[in-house]
Amino acid sequence: MAIIDHLDHLVLTCIDEAATRHFYTSVLGMKFETFGEGRSAFQFGNQKINLHVRGKEFEPKAHLPVSGALDLCFIAAIPLDNVIAHLKQCNWPIIEGPVERTGATQKIRSVYIRDPDLNLIEISEPI
Repeated sequence: MAIIDHLDHLVLTCIDEAATRHFYTSVLGMKFETFGEGRSAFQFGNQKINLHVRGKEFEPKAHLPVSGALDLCFIAAIPLDNVIAHLKQCNWPIIEGPVERTGATQKIRSVYIRDPDLNLIEISEPI
């Protein structure tokens, strides 16, 4: 029996909030939103990434909240070739790819980049 259905949100700890906001909104095209008492998040599809700034985390928080420890894979809303062109237009370096990988439900074609905190970001399309 499965207990979990899907991911609602995850929490990203960053060092430089402005640089992180620029990356996730301008480079990845996510929507920035504020909520609660001074909280912020990046919204995409039916999910979001809540943002914590190191040293100013909201409680409760991870046992050891650190920046740069995430390895995230996103499925693109547009063809991967268009993602690659957008990354080049933004002068955001691709560190690997495109390469074929195995996703959660099927084979994917991916490129890898790093966000301002050096988290590994994989952007993929189903193949």
